[in-house]
Amino acid sequence: MAETVTLAILSDIHYASAAEQARGNDYEIRGLANPMLRALVRFHRRYLWLREPLHQNHLLDRFLQQAGEPDYVIANGDYSCNSVFIGVSDEAACQSAKACLEQLRARFGARLQAIYGDHELGKISFFGGYGGMRLASWERARQELKLEPFWQLTLGNYVLMGVVSSLVGLPVFEADTLPEERAQWERLRAGHMAEISRAFGALSPEQRVLLFCHDPTALPFLWREEAVRAKLPQIEQTVIGHLHSNLILWKSRWLAGMPRICFLGHTVRRLSAALREARHWRPFKVRLCPALAGIQLLKDGGYLTAKLNLEAREPVKFQLHRLEGEG
Repeated sequence: MAETVTLAILSDIHYASAAEQARGNDYEIRGLANPMLRALVRFHRRYLWLREPLHQNHLLDRFLQQAGEPDYVIANGDYSCNSVFIGVSDEAACQSAKACLEQLRARFGARLQAIYGDHELGKISFFGGYGGMRLASWERARQELKLEPFWQLTLGNYVLMGVVSSLVGLPVFEADTLPEERAQWERLRAGHMAEISRAFGALSPEQRVLLFCHDPTALPFLWREEAVRAKLPQIEQTVIGHLHSNLILWKSRWLAGMPRICFLGHTVRRLSAALREARHWRPFKVRLCPALAGIQLLKDGGYLTAKLNLEAREPVKFQLHRLEGEG
């Protein structure tokens, strides 16, 4: 076996099928009655976040051309645009995620490991407050997209683990679920947490962990697990996605411990609750894999590579790569 292994890591691809593209880039605005809020969302999209969220498919093409032949590829979630906010139970979003994953699997085959993002399961929209997590999305992601909720891969003295952030962080996302589905979500979470705890409990002292978790909102809940907390020194890095840009990661760390906000709507309350716990991100040694597109303001997208010395004699060497022709 070679002494080193190379990983390519990409996140937040947000591929859009023809059915999602047909909804138009203003899909977030149509349900908003307040004209001032509509103007705010337009500004946010045009100048800050992403001007054409349904027209980023070319970025996946560029990654597939540019990535070379890494030993393994980690896709860290959010394969569709989730344009009606209920995950892949929406047929158009499922078509997007399926097309995205099919291209990755065709290119990399068994070398690909894929993580659940919040776009696979659904979430209440930041603006407008519609949508949410759906059990039908969970079932479809498992059956049609062939996503494994928890996986681990042992490479020498390294153990790579992938978790479902929306399940781990369910206490924050509970209001995103339907009341009649909540008990089943709790059962799924309990099983997932037990599997994660068993994996951490089985680590030997010489093993190092690379953890892949789409949304860092989940990390404080992992920290609460005794088996995980006992092995925190063995986590070398936790690779997250979701935030799209290191600017957002920096802001999240700066706002860590902010007072809880109990007004301004569900999504703001949920965000403040997540940031209040962000102080627990530090022991996980968080590293962001940006969205392929980054954000509109900075055009700072790309993907990561990581070189692992299989005997863990030196730290993993990460490198950020911009997509050719972007930025």
